[in-house]
Amino acid sequence: MKLQNLTCIGCPLGCPLQVTMDDAAVVKVEGHTCPRGDAYARKEVINPTRIVTSTVRVKGSKNYIGTVSVKTTSDIPKNKIFDCIKDIKNLTVSAPIRIGDVIKTNVAETGVNIVATKNVL
Repeated sequence: MKLQNLTCIGCPLGCPLQVTMDDAAVVKVEGHTCPRGDAYARKEVINPTRIVTSTVRVKGSKNYIGTVSVKTTSDIPKNKIFDCIKDIKNLTVSAPIRIGDVIKTNVAETGVNIVATKNVL
């Protein structure tokens, strides 16, 4: 049996979690005060994932706004985060951009898209 300590990032409480594992299987999760803590701990020790947020350059904005905030449409594997950032680092899009516009498809070959999170006219 192996014990792993984590701090839950599922909500602002930040519960200290203890995950008991037998080889690659989660046996028990303790310390969580809500169901999200249990789900987070199980996912974090087996296959950690994250939403990635960043910005992308915009040309042609009427309001002289030079960037648009973006995010992945769902979690991507934690080991793909740097590949994701490399994929969007040199992107430039043309205004207007609307919330939810797909900025890049299949980022870092994860099958996940990058979408705008703000309007840029």
